[in-house]
Amino acid sequence: RETKTAILRKLLSRKSGADIAALQSATGWQPHSVRAALSGFRKAGYTIGRSVLAKPDNEPVYRITSSPEGTR
Repeated sequence: RETKTAILRKLLSRKSGADIAALQSATGWQPHSVRAALSGFRKAGYTIGRSVLAKPDNEPVYRITSSPEGTR
């Protein structure tokens, strides 16, 4: 069984990244829990990029831009 953090890591590793709503949908978590997981990734050494695309809702999209040494 795949963990929820592994699911988040997979979604964030995509070229297109993922917004909070997509991460919520994949995990069943509340927005604050998704943001806490993003913070945990940062503490673990991941670099998380944040960009606002020209989408109608202007929600930020998050993406892992680099991983800690020896992972991925």
